[in-house]
Amino acid sequence: MPTIDSCQLTTKDYAILEVMRERHPSRGEILSTILDRKISGAVVMFRDDIPATVVTLSSRVAYRVNDGPAEIRIVAHDEMRGLVGMLLPITNPRGLALLGLAEGQSMSIPTADGGLETLTVQEVVYQPEAARRERLKLAEGLEPGSSRLDGPVLRVVHRLEELQDEAENKVVAAFNSGFNDPGPSAA
Repeated sequence: MPTIDSCQLTTKDYAILEVMRERHPSRGEILSTILDRKISGAVVMFRDDIPATVVTLSSRVAYRVNDGPAEIRIVAHDEMRGLVGMLLPITNPRGLALLGLAEGQSMSIPTADGGLETLTVQEVVYQPEAARRERLKLAEGLEPGSSRLDGPVLRVVHRLEELQDEAENKVVAAFNSGFNDPGPSAA
């Protein structure tokens, strides 16, 4: 059972977590710890590129807590009236822990009594992004389950210095590899 330090988030889900952290910096020690782990270890992807096996907001997911029986819940942004027992909001440590995990992945989180519990994603039963892609494929006349392109993955840069260091390293590497730019041509 692989535990992880990283997760895959859509740009929208990542933005929501960032807003949660900014608006409610003291939501509780357990939730803040999980939120910081999610944000710092996130691989951010466009909604069209997120694998169908990854838990996103509004996904219906079958998961286990420790070695308990599987439960099925919808990972939601917040609690909603009328869906009692069906939703697991990301304002709950378990909902937040599941967000961004792929099938077969686990995350251990602290409990209120000071212990640890491990949540394991068994199956992403429904993911809105995957359902949207399938609808678009049908509209375009493509076969369900086929793939158009493998898109780029976004990388979150937390500090400007990281980006500047990376750019400098690329310039040095290009210079050391004998890259010779003749400049603009005299047309």
